[in-house]
Amino acid sequence: MKHLVVLTGAGMSAESGIKTFRDADGLWEGHDVMEVATPQGFAKNPELVLDFYNQRRRQLHEVQPNSAHQDLATLEQDYKVTIITQNVDDLHERAGSSNVIHLHGELLKVRSTKNLSNVKSWTNDLHLGDLCDEGHQLRPHIVWFGEEVPMIEKAIDICEQADVLLIIGTSMQVYPAAGLINYVSQQIPIYFIDPKPSIDSHKNLTVISDTATNGMKHIIDLLKL
Repeated sequence: MKHLVVLTGAGMSAESGIKTFRDADGLWEGHDVMEVATPQGFAKNPELVLDFYNQRRRQLHEVQPNSAHQDLATLEQDYKVTIITQNVDDLHERAGSSNVIHLHGELLKVRSTKNLSNVKSWTNDLHLGDLCDEGHQLRPHIVWFGEEVPMIEKAIDICEQADVLLIIGTSMQVYPAAGLINYVSQQIPIYFIDPKPSIDSHKNLTVISDTATNGMKHIIDLLKL
């Protein structure tokens, strides 16, 4: 069974109603990302940051996977599928995908501010005074700007094993995630779905200039050829 590796970004979940700050002049739901997505922002105003992610978590409970998420899940019938996502939502999992790596963390998890490996599931609001079992404040399990991406090495290993690479809804300009395309074999087919693609088709790269939901319909047909 061929190994299909999928890289997904904000465009994957946009049609489910989850907004991306990169479409709005550096603002994420009206907030400067430096205030709500950096260690410095958390140190300066932890209540603001916790409230921001509480709102994102509540929003996540109100949205559903779209047909692109579902189409990806169905590909597991014919391929070994590994999804490497920059998204912090759980829409891939809810659609039925069984092997998902979150490069930038997960909204439905929290971790200790002192012990990076002390992570737990969390579906409700998180407040100041919510402590881990070691007595330290909990924070969102999100990789903020300026922090290391702990899953990147695993993602690189997976890309090196890919028989087919599919990229959906990401500008491929946010590093280190954008560099993952450099680790796949130069001979394998690569498909890129984005409404405003930053690259053109060439050799083994097929660019589909469309939304995630429409683009996945094309991919389903192409992968059957």
